Amino acid sequence: MQERNYALNHAQVEQREVSGVLRNTYGLLALTLAFSGIVAYVSQQMRLPYPNIFVVLIGFYGLFFLTAKLRNSGWGLLSTFALTGFMGYTLGPILNHYLGMANGAEVISSAFAMTALVFFGLSAYVLTTRKDMSFLSGFITAGFFVLLAAVLASLFFEISGLQLAISAGFVLFSSAVILYQTSEIIHGGERNYIMATISLYVSIYNLFVSLLQIFGIMSSDD
Repeated sequence: MQERNYALNHAQVEQREVSGVLRNTYGLLALTLAFSGIVAYVSQQMRLPYPNIFVVLIGFYGLFFLTAKLRNSGWGLLSTFALTGFMGYTLGPILNHYLGMANGAEVISSAFAMTALVFFGLSAYVLTTRKDMSFLSGFITAGFFVLLAAVLASLFFEISGLQLAISAGFVLFSSAVILYQTSEIIHGGERNYIMATISLYVSIYNLFVSLLQIFGIMSSDD
């Protein structure tokens, strides 16, 4: 009887922890998305130039690893907003690029709607079915290196259709990360809501930018 009560109490405590991580993650994610959107709007309105690729890489990975290091302190929250604000700044010039197209506003709205649909659809699927998506870990690791190699190849070689293939790959990769990260939260693999938030945020950012590129390429071919 005591063992049964212990197991029951342990399950209840674990469920409360999962609920807390989910609540904090989605709350912080909503705040960072809103903050990033405001920064992107300001960047777009001011017509700020897109930073050098090395600035982007140093800024992103520097802030990402800083956030990971500070994830267990209040400074981690500040670093999270610094990271998402920086990514919002890089989004402004990208939006201006597409707004310069004849149907740029339609491309942006389509990419935004599709991003929201994919994120909420995948999250709802995992949350309702509670399926364990840990098997995606290997795919995500392999996909990261494949996409990294493809991006590097695109910098040095002009290969027809490569950019479209990279964008499609990022859509699949980001979708897999959303499934995996959500599963990790509800199955106890992720207990730090700051790390869960930045993982989901980066996935949403990559998903949106990749869909922008796909819709932009498809639109220009019309």
